[in-house]
Amino acid sequence: MAIDAEILQTLDQMPEPLKQELLHYAKYLVENYSKAISQESILQQKRRSGILKGTFVLPLPDDFDEPLEVFKEYMESVLSF
Repeated sequence: MAIDAEILQTLDQMPEPLKQELLHYAKYLVENYSKAISQESILQQKRRSGILKGTFVLPLPDDFDEPLEVFKEYMESVLSF
């Protein structure tokens, strides 16, 4: 039996106060489900990797990978051990 038909069949057997309670619960579920989905989609949109790729391309100097003069003394002392 299809779920919609089964729900309607069960609903026909319920007394009126129980139908009212079921309606409130169904509205609660729909409201919370839509909030959960919208929050998940916001989180997914915020955390996409590679979204800024190519945005910050700077011209790097040719000696970019060379050690800095500030650390020259430190590096010499470390390498001497």
